[in-house]
Amino acid sequence: MSVADSEFGDIVDGALRIEDLVEREALGELCRSFFVLFGIGVRIFSSGGALIAEAATAQSICAFVAKTPNGRVACSETVGAVKALVPDAVDVLHPCFTGAQYRVCPLVYEGRSVGRLVIGPYLPVAVREAPPSLLALVPPAEAELANVALLQMPKAKVDTVARIATHLKNALDLILFSGHRALLSSRMHLASAREGYRALEEKNVALQETYEQLKELDRLKSNFLATVSHELRTPLTSIIGYSEMLGEGLVGPLTDEQTDYVRTIRSKGEQLLGLILSLLDLTKLDMGSMHLQRRRVAIKSVLEEAISSVKPQSLKRSVTLLLQAQGSLSDTHGDPERLRQVFINLIDNAIKFTPQGGTVSIAVTEVDVRPSVPEETPGFALLAASKRAIEVRVADTGIGIPQRERSRVFDAFYQVDSSSTREFGGAGLGLSIVKRLVDAHEGGIRIEDNAPSGTVFVVELPALGAPS
Repeated sequence: MSVADSEFGDIVDGALRIEDLVEREALGELCRSFFVLFGIGVRIFSSGGALIAEAATAQSICAFVAKTPNGRVACSETVGAVKALVPDAVDVLHPCFTGAQYRVCPLVYEGRSVGRLVIGPYLPVAVREAPPSLLALVPPAEAELANVALLQMPKAKVDTVARIATHLKNALDLILFSGHRALLSSRMHLASAREGYRALEEKNVALQETYEQLKELDRLKSNFLATVSHELRTPLTSIIGYSEMLGEGLVGPLTDEQTDYVRTIRSKGEQLLGLILSLLDLTKLDMGSMHLQRRRVAIKSVLEEAISSVKPQSLKRSVTLLLQAQGSLSDTHGDPERLRQVFINLIDNAIKFTPQGGTVSIAVTEVDVRPSVPEETPGFALLAASKRAIEVRVADTGIGIPQRERSRVFDAFYQVDSSSTREFGGAGLGLSIVKRLVDAHEGGIRIEDNAPSGTVFVVELPALGAPS
């Protein structure tokens, strides 16, 4: 049997208490309505003996008798006996020493006892004067006063009280049925919610285990890449070094064909070394082991150095590079070497995908940036304080990036089009490294259109506030 089936059985077969099925205020209102109609006190007790609801007033005879010590004791004993009385299936009449009566009725719902109903005290019609049991508790001189107080008690026939009790029990049964149905619905809803929560917890545990496994696999992957890249870099450095010596004729003259071969070896070696260094950078960023040497940085100087580094590529492809600095610029706080790497990657990428004769423009300015807020609370955008930022826009006139691909171009090894990889080269690591480095500088990067063609990469870095 499943957990849900077990809980359903507990809901249906569990113990019922009248206080669980009906609100006390509703029971009190029911008692008050009967008391107003018939003037006889009504009390409802739970199956455990607790008073749940009542509607009654103190009788004159009770106040009269309570003035004597023996009368108080007799009253206490009578009330205690009525409270302790638990009828099995039929109503029970309990006499009072005053000549009055109590009617104690069992409250049964679906074959289970849920409490009892006490009607009274009331004076049977047949009682016309104080009985000896009452007169024995009062001084003889006050016998007539006791008789007057007793006759002020509400009178009723036994069968009339029986009908009142039946009617009251029927009304209670309807109320209990309604309450029981609501209770079952509530408990079944709670049981369903608990079952859903339990299933969710199991899924969360399974997801956590999967996450830990993937995390471990990612760590092993990063360690593997770091180890392989490091081991490849050492012999590759030697290959590049020896090819340089051969190309410079340090070991003897070479024919023109041999020189071309050596240059090809060196070029491909440097290309492979660049890929290995990118892998090492990506691994360090993923593992959090790359330490930034932060200091005050003039962003315009970083951009000029980056443009100078990629100038040969732009000349080779006849691509014009334009740097536009608008107004005075604040410095930023970061690692100048890593920031230079960011913009070298972006500008080199723009040159690579720009046709011959095209233009790559780099515009830098200082702007106000408001922090992002959740969509469900747009009003907070007006209250959020803006911050100064250095904005660098790298725009090209190349083939552009489709809207559907822009969220993925920063993933490692991702290529928008595999044919572009063959045509333009690259392993899909540059933009991934750029994104991680910008994030490490507490900045942001996004992609915009450059109508009618091309792409704009927008980098925002925190400004220190003092113009350089």
